[in-house]
Amino acid sequence: MSRTEPDPANQATTTDTEIDWSTYMQQVSLYISGERDYLLIKGSTGPLVYPAAHIYIYTLLYHLTDEGRDILLGQVLFAVLYLASLAVVVACYRQTRAPPYLFPLLALSKRLHSIFVLRMFNDGVATFAMWLAIYLCLRRSWTAGIAVWSFGVAIKMTLVLLVPAIAVITLLSLGLARSISLGVMAVLIQVLLAVPFLQTNSIGYLSRAFELSRQFLFKWTVNWRFVGEERFLSREFSVGLLVLHISLLAIFFRNWVKPSGLNMVRFLQDTLQGRQKTVPLSKSFTMTMMLSSLAIGLLCARSLHYQFFAYLAWATPFLLWRAGIHPILIYALWALQEWAWNVFPSTNASSAVVVLSLAVQVFGVLFNGSSEIDKKSDKGSNRGGDCPKMRDTPAPIHPEACIFRESMLRAPNPCVS
Repeated sequence: MSRTEPDPANQATTTDTEIDWSTYMQQVSLYISGERDYLLIKGSTGPLVYPAAHIYIYTLLYHLTDEGRDILLGQVLFAVLYLASLAVVVACYRQTRAPPYLFPLLALSKRLHSIFVLRMFNDGVATFAMWLAIYLCLRRSWTAGIAVWSFGVAIKMTLVLLVPAIAVITLLSLGLARSISLGVMAVLIQVLLAVPFLQTNSIGYLSRAFELSRQFLFKWTVNWRFVGEERFLSREFSVGLLVLHISLLAIFFRNWVKPSGLNMVRFLQDTLQGRQKTVPLSKSFTMTMMLSSLAIGLLCARSLHYQFFAYLAWATPFLLWRAGIHPILIYALWALQEWAWNVFPSTNASSAVVVLSLAVQVFGVLFNGSSEIDKKSDKGSNRGGDCPKMRDTPAPIHPEACIFRESMLRAPNPCVS
């Protein structure tokens, strides 16, 4: 089992900053030497517990970094990956017409810099795949988006948390038949990537790469330290989190299908009977669904480790905005969450803040995001040079808009090609 990230403070030497890198390289060396049994691929900190794409990506890095010895070059490559990921995230925010005041928060996280550039965790690679998949889905490139997402799942299983939202989005946008075909494609990608290992020991691969019964250590938890070790390790606590996860998804599902004009039961009936009609979804609604599904999974996670912040960090500003929270409070909540994820080891206070900040994002979107924020985004969706014909949803007409329209009629419209 790989270790979690210790104190994020910069170390004196480059080699001191890596944590799992050496283990990754040891595992890759076994793969290169011909080992294909997942149960036998191990490193100094434990066995290989990630799917096949992880081993392929770090095999490439193994060759680029002189068999992993050139750690500085590896960190430079991950710095490039961080910048590429940030560019994709910014593109997603622009697609959804998120307000400019959110953008500084995307580049200020110390913990995120550590996860990508110093630690070189595979979470950085998986996060890039996640955001690229979101961007492609926002652009309605469904096949490419689902393919990239499936590849991300083959790096780390955390991206499975997006499955509920992806299923609803494709059903609403494409219908049942196309959704099934995309699902089959996603499964085939997993199988094709894993073929060398499945041929050798299929049970071993599935049990390690997608291990669901993994035992978590209380000393590494970032989110549930405040509940105490006895409760954390109890089966009742684990089952309770699972029930909460399923319940929240069911509640959100009811809101997610509202664009169809049907209630949850009727939507499922029409879908299964082939009578469900496709409906256009706004980009902001699409991204809200995907990030809400992620946040629900993280809120109900059995245990979060420091590197999991890679998935959450760039989602938080958007979700807080969609929750209708005032900009000043968004900055305050962002700073509080950033503080909590930088406390090492976690404390009762920091872990409570981690859970509370996630709860604010999830329940804020649930209770306020689908109504108040849509009105705000409609009012501002044509600012900053956006053309009216490119808006996702029609905006309400206000007196100010009439004055603006009259002034625009007297001058050439830069939005008209």
